Amino acid sequence: MNKKWFRIGMVSVFILSVALRFWGLERFNTLVFDELYFAKFGNNYLTHTPFFNAHPPLSQYIIGIGIWIGSHIPFWHDTVNGLTGSLRSPWTYRWLNALTGSFIPLVVAAIAYQLSYRRSFAMLAGLFTACDGIFLVESRYALSNIYIVIFGLLGHWFFLLALDNQNRRRSFWLVFAGITFGASVGTKWNGLWFLSGAYLVWIAAWVIHLIHSFPNPKLFFTPPSSPSSPSSQTPLQNLTQLNIFQMLFYLGIIPAFIYSIIWIPHLQLDKRYGFIAVHQEILKFHLHLGGNSPNVHPYCAAWYKWPLMTRPMAYYYQTAKSITEPLPVMGPPLPPGAGKVIYDVHAMGNPFLWWFGVAAMLFLVGMLGSQVVIFLVKEKRFSLPATLSVDTWIALYLVINYIANLLPWVEVTRCAFIYHYMCAVVFVFLAIAWFVDQCLRSYYQQLRALGVTITFIILVAFIFWMPIYLGLPLSPDDYKLRMWFNSWI
Repeated sequence: MNKKWFRIGMVSVFILSVALRFWGLERFNTLVFDELYFAKFGNNYLTHTPFFNAHPPLSQYIIGIGIWIGSHIPFWHDTVNGLTGSLRSPWTYRWLNALTGSFIPLVVAAIAYQLSYRRSFAMLAGLFTACDGIFLVESRYALSNIYIVIFGLLGHWFFLLALDNQNRRRSFWLVFAGITFGASVGTKWNGLWFLSGAYLVWIAAWVIHLIHSFPNPKLFFTPPSSPSSPSSQTPLQNLTQLNIFQMLFYLGIIPAFIYSIIWIPHLQLDKRYGFIAVHQEILKFHLHLGGNSPNVHPYCAAWYKWPLMTRPMAYYYQTAKSITEPLPVMGPPLPPGAGKVIYDVHAMGNPFLWWFGVAAMLFLVGMLGSQVVIFLVKEKRFSLPATLSVDTWIALYLVINYIANLLPWVEVTRCAFIYHYMCAVVFVFLAIAWFVDQCLRSYYQQLRALGVTITFIILVAFIFWMPIYLGLPLSPDDYKLRMWFNSWI
């Protein structure tokens, strides 16, 4: 793929993302799902109303900024409500999330390109991310998960850019990586897993380097004497140029500093708790949320239900007697049988994108394992190849980051939901994009056909399930047609 077509493709992906996120943004003149908290909290900062926040406050600051800007724009105020505590148009508390979410496919594409310098891989990664449902849904409402993901992904992109540069330029990008990783944690605590993924990849690179260099332990603190050239096939080959002191400063002290200063405006507003006390209260809140059981919340879903998407959740569900009736925004749905039109906003991924992605991730795990086994058999001892291929580095990066963002949830006992998987599933999108790219670039016609088929199925699935992402009116039969399993309802 040449540069011209790559740019056209990425602009098209961005336009698609913007159009889908902004179209009908005011459709439901109410608070959808956790807008009940986040939109209200964002407005509270504008009205100087103290409140307890069960999460770090960065996303609510941003939502509040969006409300303030949106309130000063002289259009898109056809519908208003007072549910945030002030008379606001739904557009004012949703537009900045929609704009932010539109950039996520571009950031994912940037990471893919930085990993491999392959435009086709980057294009597929951006396209597949734009064709996911839960990212579309989360971007259309005043919710916080979009900000965890985009800051965490920006941290990884800046980290890769740092590895691709030297000296001052490297330090420049490492500072930005530290800032954005800190911002991700400053949105929700699970943003920390993005940062841990960067550390784990760095540790893995040093383990590989030390296996080759054993038994000289000084190499752990000293970068290799002959640094990789700027034309390295992947920046990941330069990971061992970073020593432990650089990691602790740029990806330790800086994120901690950013996280700390994020709290200052909130603590000045709510003076009941200091910095330590507010964290104790937040921890207490989450520990008392109850276990992963439908008795706690009907949409509770433990971590092992996320990869295969066995328990998505409805953010909004209402029925009407006809499509010409005003959109229902309050009260329970009509009695069974009375509602002829269903409005459902489902926090649900693109099923085939997620399922194919999990298969691709397992393929990468198998690829890494098979390489170790092959060299073990050849050398009659534990051994690794002297130089890892680009695709091996990419596989290592994707698998480690996926595990880093999923595995911590194994020990979480509170009620969790499908949206907690968003930080991990972006690496699934990268995995399936890598796999399809390999197929499309293959000499074998069957593999090229497989890549085209997978892409086609993902695109068709996105269109098929789009009505429940956008909350479009559906007949009961059309709604049931999209609810393939009872656990999806």
